[in-house]
Amino acid sequence: MARHGITESFATYGATLRNPQWSVSAWAPDGALVVSLWNHHYRAGPGGAMEFADSMSRWSGPGNAEFRRNVAQAHAAKSPVRLVIASTDETAHVQSGKDASKVRKDFDARTELVGEVASLEGDDVVFRFRRA
Repeated sequence: MARHGITESFATYGATLRNPQWSVSAWAPDGALVVSLWNHHYRAGPGGAMEFADSMSRWSGPGNAEFRRNVAQAHAAKSPVRLVIASTDETAHVQSGKDASKVRKDFDARTELVGEVASLEGDDVVFRFRRA
């Protein structure tokens, strides 16, 4: 699949980022939460599912606050989740919690997948995706 910028990738789902400089989640018109998740947080899930696990306390800023609110809302409402994968060669920078807007990234809207917030425990979140 072709790689694009974050704004274009979210637009694939009809979602508009509140602020393209720091937003990493937005609601699509169909009620799905669209999230940008790091490729290096992928792990194999049960039954062939794709999972992405992270701790929201790893980073901070307005994008984090917005992400936390959106994830909590999606988890409570059992909303579908759509995926935009963010990839970078600078994973150590990202994992350290530094400003990830400063690193080169590629974004890939994975329209063939539909997911859920599989687990939300404190700051730890797991997203699980399967083919639509």
